[in-house]
Amino acid sequence: MVDVSDKKTAHQVVIIGGGFGGLYAAKSLAKANVQITLIDKRNFHLFQPLLYQVATGSLSPADISSPLRSVLSKSKNTKVLLGEVHDIDPKAQNVIVKGESVHYDTLIVATGAKHSYFGKDNWEEFAPGLKTVEDAIEMRRRIFMAFEAAENESDPIKRQALLTFVIVGGGPTGVELAGAIAELATKTLKEDFRNIDTSETRVLLLEGLDRVLPPFAPELSQTAEVSLKALGVDVQTKTLVTHIENDIVTIKQGDEVKEIAAKTVLWAAGVKASPMGKVLTDRTGVESDRAGRVIVEPDLSIKGYPNIFVVGDLANFSHQNDKPLPGVAPVAMQEGEYVAKLIQKRLQGETLRQFKYVDRGSLAMIGQHAAVVDLGFMQLRGFFAWFVWLFIHIYFLIEFDNKLVVMIQWLWNYFTRNRSARLITGKEAIAPIPIVNNQSHTPIVTKKPLNV
Repeated sequence: MVDVSDKKTAHQVVIIGGGFGGLYAAKSLAKANVQITLIDKRNFHLFQPLLYQVATGSLSPADISSPLRSVLSKSKNTKVLLGEVHDIDPKAQNVIVKGESVHYDTLIVATGAKHSYFGKDNWEEFAPGLKTVEDAIEMRRRIFMAFEAAENESDPIKRQALLTFVIVGGGPTGVELAGAIAELATKTLKEDFRNIDTSETRVLLLEGLDRVLPPFAPELSQTAEVSLKALGVDVQTKTLVTHIENDIVTIKQGDEVKEIAAKTVLWAAGVKASPMGKVLTDRTGVESDRAGRVIVEPDLSIKGYPNIFVVGDLANFSHQNDKPLPGVAPVAMQEGEYVAKLIQKRLQGETLRQFKYVDRGSLAMIGQHAAVVDLGFMQLRGFFAWFVWLFIHIYFLIEFDNKLVVMIQWLWNYFTRNRSARLITGKEAIAPIPIVNNQSHTPIVTKKPLNV
């Protein structure tokens, strides 16, 4: 056990970020002879893989969030500091929080990433991404307000635009959002409205590459596309978004340009590093990639600073298969655990061979009884893949309370097809949102003739 009576002489480990990488590092150091300070601007750990279910009304934010102090309450060598790190002084070995300095002997930076609009940041106003609780609540507001506004809209063209949902990006988040919205419209809400038929809702999933779920095996991508189409999702691949404004999404497919009238546009197309990546670049001279991710050494430290580690979505680890590891939760978990083990080895005068990610598979939910799972040695589809998806997500939820609540909620949703978290909150939560663009648009206006 750790002797915490002499905190001044204990090795000081500062962890910035309470996501998967930071939290798993802290938990792995719980019995080490170190003193840990975990700093986060939020007081909770968020299970991001289930954020889309908050956005579509299946779960509430508290169901997938765990207070950091509660999670680490039994780690007597750990304290949690609520605040945002604005700067780092690598020479003095301090991080700056609220104008105050916090000293470290070893620093772990795990501040993650946020959504990227590829230089079109003004699109965020029209197409929110999905990285935080606030993002999920805003998505939920837009989705359910669109149905409410459609119920009160007499103009059929405007009503159809209100019932059109465009998801940009065909990765796991985009696929799961598209499937969830389609099920919401065709099953959950079908008896709830009197003036609209929610089954007429149009869900479009736009992907720039030639298939959805690009990281998956081609046959699983095909299975996912077939399952999405069975739910009524209009999957459009080889499609680039060129403009978003005033309820109009402009897309390009080859030489053809189209405009889609849609009140609700959701972004799931890309990510970029958190601002802490630039701070590290400025203060240490470490290189970063085009997305702002920090280039790390084989042991996840940064060049020239062996006591500074970067883990999770902020890190570009390209020492395995000559390409960066994906920005997924398992990578962050394993990196956090590795750095914790390396710190303990160093304190004992030992070393540890370079980090190696063990890929245990990829999975994506499409709808009820529909999922795809790639375990490397085995590929699963349909009901069994769906069951595996449920089990894995329950297993990796941090606290027992969350596991129990989510399991009960999923069972209730399964048998009733009811999503009890369909709350409209946040800005403009009372009056139905109007169509911003007053000009009439058909759902799709073709600028150049289409050969379909």
